[in-house]
Amino acid sequence: MKVDELKTINQLQNFLDGTQVVAFSVESNKDNQYAWIQGMLARFNYPGLNKRAKGIVRQFVMRITGYSRAQVARLINQFQQSGAVVCLRRNTHGFKSKYTQADLRLLAHLDELHGTLSGHATKKLCERAYHNFRQIEYGRLALISVSHLYNLRGSKSYKNLRWKYEKTRPKASTIGERRKPVTNGEPGHIRIDTVHQGDFDKQKGVYHINAVDEVTQFEVVCTVEKISEQYLIPVLETLINTFPFIIKGIHSDNGSEYVNKVVEKLLNKLLIEFTKSRPRHSNDNALAECKNGAIVRKHLGYSHIPQYWAAQVNELNNTYLNPYINYHRPCFFPEIKIDAKGKQKKTYPYKKMMTPYEKFKSLENGKQYLKPGLSFKELEQMANQMNDNDAAKQLQKARNKLFQIIFEQKVG
Repeated sequence: MKVDELKTINQLQNFLDGTQVVAFSVESNKDNQYAWIQGMLARFNYPGLNKRAKGIVRQFVMRITGYSRAQVARLINQFQQSGAVVCLRRNTHGFKSKYTQADLRLLAHLDELHGTLSGHATKKLCERAYHNFRQIEYGRLALISVSHLYNLRGSKSYKNLRWKYEKTRPKASTIGERRKPVTNGEPGHIRIDTVHQGDFDKQKGVYHINAVDEVTQFEVVCTVEKISEQYLIPVLETLINTFPFIIKGIHSDNGSEYVNKVVEKLLNKLLIEFTKSRPRHSNDNALAECKNGAIVRKHLGYSHIPQYWAAQVNELNNTYLNPYINYHRPCFFPEIKIDAKGKQKKTYPYKKMMTPYEKFKSLENGKQYLKPGLSFKELEQMANQMNDNDAAKQLQKARNKLFQIIFEQKVG
């Protein structure tokens, strides 16, 4: 017996119970399926059936077509209202995509150059590319919201385009004062920390000295072979001279590379105040710790670099890394509000995101903090001699070239 030969409700019930052998075939074309459903409902006069019979017809249609209960209910309701079951097709093509494949490729390239920064920092780079450096291809991305930027990063098209720490040992010392430094909104108060580039076969790697100004986030990264006095003191002198403003204070954790008589003598000679972190106050040197991960580890990695490569890595820092992070990489800056109880609350509004140099330039009476003989005109030339993408590209190219040499020799 074929489906079309089923004429009674009992025959449909037997089919559903599996006691009636029936040969059935409904074409996959939706129009033909809907026409067949209309014919079945008309054949059994569905509106005139009782509740039990309607349930059997509905189950039979679901079994033959494979449609869900909700879909069959919608089609039956359409039949009862109009006497026909037709496929209602949409007249529109959905929402038009605002961002093109070219925008996705541009975003993927930007993330590759800058190391996939946060959504806010990436948006700021797009705005700078369009407004500051007249790169018109960033026009749409400059207007993108941060949330939708993450949507693009999560899309399949974007994904197709892209493919440890050592604890410092505390040591009692009378050198330096245990307190949080007070900046009074003035640049020149440096947070400093040391990052070790791993061990390999009991051989120590290079050490990175990471110094960050608390107010402007102006940052200088230097690399040394060892953290003994012989290597550290010359680098500290170079580091202090690299900042464009006068250094007034240096704050470190309690590592012995900084808390020693030689460093104390150097800082006293330069009239630089020295403070160190307090016990049970893990946030005292939080800025430097954050920059260790966001800058040093992000760009120089975790892999072991033999100590005899320290000079070459330090040259990479001075020539490419430090100019990039100070003149081309946007940072968040806090806005402090005090409530009625006197409690401070920090927020990080997007409108305050800028590069460290832009922050320094925006300070009230910023010229008074410049070192003698240095002007904003000179710094402005450094900031505008290339756009953000070119600076990141140069850094990546130089870093990859150096790392290829280092790791090929290690393997060899």
